[in-house]
Amino acid sequence: MSPRTLSTAEDRRETVLATAISAFAARGYFGTTTVEVARAAGISQAYLYRLFPDKETLFAAVVERCFARIQESFAAGAAAATGTARGAGAAPTDVLRAMGGAYANLIADQDLLLLQMHAQCAAISVPEVKRAVREGYERLVDYACGVSGAPEKDVQAFFATGALCTVVVSMGAHEVDAPWARTLNADLRHP
Repeated sequence: MSPRTLSTAEDRRETVLATAISAFAARGYFGTTTVEVARAAGISQAYLYRLFPDKETLFAAVVERCFARIQESFAAGAAAATGTARGAGAAPTDVLRAMGGAYANLIADQDLLLLQMHAQCAAISVPEVKRAVREGYERLVDYACGVSGAPEKDVQAFFATGALCTVVVSMGAHEVDAPWARTLNADLRHP
């Protein structure tokens, strides 16, 4: 019999974050209890509260993880456009287009897509979540500006298009053959 290996608090924290993404994606911040997250992670609620002092902190950490995945997809897109993670050598529009394509592939992950939408809604009334969303966008905008070298107006249009893509995918409008859906889908890339 091999000796039992105990996980560290950091390992458990990572497990909780990974399982909390799915739990919060399914029912949102307001519909998900810490009991459900703890159960999904295979720990007690008391231990969950040792890792994260409250539900707001836990959800904010999940939102931060979501934004990190988005930035990783942006970096992959920039690298595809230029051969470097810094975006050097390509036209700003080419870098933004490649980052947009990487984001379109990323939101095929239903959990990530749902979590983004739930985070936007919770940010309205939960200060800790609002902070996490603001900081996440700050990092993404700074990254997109820096890596692409595009003017602010182009970066704004990039994020506006990404938001529209998120909405279109969330309601399945990319699967609808109707005038309104074609209008929303024009020039968007979907997974």
